[in-house]
Amino acid sequence: MTRNLRIALAAVVVAVVSACGGSSAPNPTDVQFVYTSDAHYGITRPSFRGATTVDAQVVNRALVAQINAISTATLPATDGAHPGALVGPIDFAVQTGDIANRSQLISGTTYYQSAATSWGQFKADYLDGITLRDPYGLPTQWNLVPGNHDVSNAIGYTKTLSPATDPTVLVEIYNRFMKPSVPVTNATYDYKTKKVFYSRDVNGIHFVYLNMWPDGAARTWLATDLAAVSATTPVIVFTHDEPPSESKHFTSTLTTSSTYDWTLKFENLLTDVFADSPVNTATANLVEQRSLVAFLKAHKNVVAYFHGNNNSNEMYDFTGPDSDISLHTFRVDSPMKGSVSGVDAADGIGDESKLSFMLVTIDTVARKLTAREVLWNGTKVASAPIAFGGQRTVSIAPP
Repeated sequence: MTRNLRIALAAVVVAVVSACGGSSAPNPTDVQFVYTSDAHYGITRPSFRGATTVDAQVVNRALVAQINAISTATLPATDGAHPGALVGPIDFAVQTGDIANRSQLISGTTYYQSAATSWGQFKADYLDGITLRDPYGLPTQWNLVPGNHDVSNAIGYTKTLSPATDPTVLVEIYNRFMKPSVPVTNATYDYKTKKVFYSRDVNGIHFVYLNMWPDGAARTWLATDLAAVSATTPVIVFTHDEPPSESKHFTSTLTTSSTYDWTLKFENLLTDVFADSPVNTATANLVEQRSLVAFLKAHKNVVAYFHGNNNSNEMYDFTGPDSDISLHTFRVDSPMKGSVSGVDAADGIGDESKLSFMLVTIDTVARKLTAREVLWNGTKVASAPIAFGGQRTVSIAPP
């Protein structure tokens, strides 16, 4: 479908909404998406909407129900893209991993559920449960990348898992987005050779989806991908780990082409062998960060970076270990493990009224991106109205 036809169809959607009494929607040449991460199917929240020990599927279903309501919300009448406008169509949605919790021991002989079980729940709730529409009037589609728990389930971990390996989440994501001529199965999937790297263009913005973090393999793929992209085209990256990543996520010096080493406690999730210390996972990963910064300096049209893993809503600039770069970075909350809203909070319970996802509106003409925190459980009941929290507007014009 051509861009002109897309714009025409979007204009029809806007006209229909306006005729039904809605306020003006954003320009149809804009881009809008919703963003969330770290669903962690398999674990429980200590409390949610008056109940205790609440299963992840209950919480995630409640989140998706609120995501489905975002199109009818009105944007804050403050600074940012299209203040006071109806949200309207959503081009796409993004989930950046930890779909399944790692299936490790809980206590005694009880383990968290398998990745296969978690994927089935995620598919039912997210992929089949979304009712948003894009500017074509078609169902809004999810874009996915795996997280560290998903990868550990696929390859193993420093602690015992049950089953020992279950690559279901990786297999499903790989087949959906890499589209191999022969789909992989749990039996044929090899994480060392089958990473998830893909990109999509929407209204002049190049969106990139990277497996876990921009490690050496990802940067090699991305350099080739960007070679066909104009230097004046804004590039936005989605991945699981924050720009500094975590040292333990890198590969052990003892891992080989055929086996994984767990004795040094590295998790072998990223292709780069950890260079800062061969044995200490707590050592700062300065070599790896500087490699990423060098890549970003060489590709200045990479203007924004979205990630999960840290489990909180934050909008900041990554400056690198030497404070010689500035990359607009957006971290999103987790429905299950939010550092403010969930079980990672200091009191072990968290403030569930702070549960949030992110709505991002890009004015492609002005090349301005506004990220808005969407508080979806402020009154802690099923009928909780959506409210907007913090927001940030940045330029995405390549320097």
